[in-house]
Amino acid sequence: MWIGKEIEPVEASLKSHLSAISWLRLIFFCAMCLTLVGQNESETKSAEAEHAALFTEQRYPSANTCATCHPDHFREWSVSPHAYAQLSPVFNAMQGTIVKLTNGTNGDFCIRCHTPVGMNMGEPVFMSNLDRHPTSREGVTCITCHRVSDAYGKLSGRLAISQGDLFEPVVGPSGNQELERVIESGEYYVNTDPNRAGRAIHKDAKPFFQLTTSGFCATCHDVNLINGFRLEEAFSEFKTSPAAKNETSCQDCHMGVAPGEAKGYAQGPAALVGGVPTQTRKRTNHMFIGPDYSVIHPALFPHNTRATEMATLREWLTFDDAAGWGSESFEAKVAPGTEFPERWKTADDRFEARDVINQNKALLAEANQARLKVLQAGYKLGEVQVKKASQAGLSFSVEVANGTTGHGVPTGFDAERLVFLRVKVYSPDDQLIFISGDLDPNGDVRDEHSLYVHGGALPQDPYLFTLQSKFITRMERGGEREQILALNVSPDPLPFLRPSTNSTILTGRPGAVRKHKQGIAPGDARFPEYEVKKRDMRGSGTYRIQVELIAGMIPVNLISAIQGVGFDYGLSPRQIADRVVAGHLTIASREVTFDVP
Repeated sequence: MWIGKEIEPVEASLKSHLSAISWLRLIFFCAMCLTLVGQNESETKSAEAEHAALFTEQRYPSANTCATCHPDHFREWSVSPHAYAQLSPVFNAMQGTIVKLTNGTNGDFCIRCHTPVGMNMGEPVFMSNLDRHPTSREGVTCITCHRVSDAYGKLSGRLAISQGDLFEPVVGPSGNQELERVIESGEYYVNTDPNRAGRAIHKDAKPFFQLTTSGFCATCHDVNLINGFRLEEAFSEFKTSPAAKNETSCQDCHMGVAPGEAKGYAQGPAALVGGVPTQTRKRTNHMFIGPDYSVIHPALFPHNTRATEMATLREWLTFDDAAGWGSESFEAKVAPGTEFPERWKTADDRFEARDVINQNKALLAEANQARLKVLQAGYKLGEVQVKKASQAGLSFSVEVANGTTGHGVPTGFDAERLVFLRVKVYSPDDQLIFISGDLDPNGDVRDEHSLYVHGGALPQDPYLFTLQSKFITRMERGGEREQILALNVSPDPLPFLRPSTNSTILTGRPGAVRKHKQGIAPGDARFPEYEVKKRDMRGSGTYRIQVELIAGMIPVNLISAIQGVGFDYGLSPRQIADRVVAGHLTIASREVTFDVP
């Protein structure tokens, strides 16, 4: 109250008695007060953020904490699809689109597998990853598997993470024996008491049998939608596979020495405690490599403890990797007075940032090679069989087989996996006379979902061989049609019916949506056929057929379907599409030459 009483007479006297100098002094004083208030507010907010981070760490420890004693496991996990699960701008926009189109009724169904920590913390279902808690951004992080002590079965990701700080027990495949030795030996100088200083370590490792079984993977890798629709069936496919009959587990193929193949496990220590290795044992690989790959800034992924310590995600997004900041060649040419963002003003900071990015790029390249290996294990390109070759025309077939015994290919989210054949035929004068599997300007194959085909700018590819499954949805006006997303929202003036091959009553599947699976079952093969018409032949001579089996993470038309909610990190749909196409991998190729008389 007294402040108000003092202000009134001061304000009245200012108008008639203050000189110009007095005015300046008062303005300076007020500015200083506002600055101090702002600093106090900033410090308060910063302190609140630190307390919130500490509180979360005490409930859900970060992978960065685990990296102290498990650096090799952290390195493998950091570049894995598990670690990318929530960071993916494609996933974030896709689940945001589904939430929007279902008026929020889908809830956290999609995201609870992608950020179990975030959903256990009660974060919003849709928000920018830049604003999520750092541990939430870690996706399927260490504690997602090693702090789950109950067997939940196939619950589509609905599981509780046991809360507690670093000292609380973890679960593992073999129990507490080696941990007890580490704690009691005195060799490692560890501390299990949170009230004492020292090298912190969890005080117990409980054996959790389910962690070693394929059923544990089923929690997130068999996905039944809330209406009963079977969106992903990787585990269901596995249960009836030759691999399951031979007692080969998911872990045997996806955590062993050979990506996608059951060729045994490495041997090594489970931890490096203070640089001292624990005893050698079976060493599982935590890279879990698959068909996905990163399309975001290389400082944001893979996860990197140095990157976390150096700058925030928003600050990293201002670091121009493409321009070569921090490289010797770039820094040697920087003109005096060149402006940089505040965080990267000094060359030393840019050099250090470049080291982090180079480290991440090397790890991304390593993961890309592992991705190629797992794809090559799953897909086999057989021989090209020329059936007819004359000036009247050419016909031939190509074998594409499933190389794994554990599930179909593709598997999992097979409705968004792009695996296709690119087939080219060249005439004796080396002119391209036939092509199938080429991409439209957006980066899509020329199927019915290509915007260029849909708009009439390009013809549909009549010979396209693709293993991408398609959603079939019931429309608003009856009938069915293919959809990019499994949502029945598109009316059509020309309805048509595609009867289900199985009784929906007996299987319990919904009648409004289903999936036309195009994959190849274990031990099976497909033989797509191609024909070059007489009008396209170029006389006698030696012809050449080139065949490539190509895999992409997603079709570009998915990006078009989900762009309405925007993409994270300020990325445009065009940028994401270009990076998706740049990540296409040629799994295998064949070339055949033959003579036409």
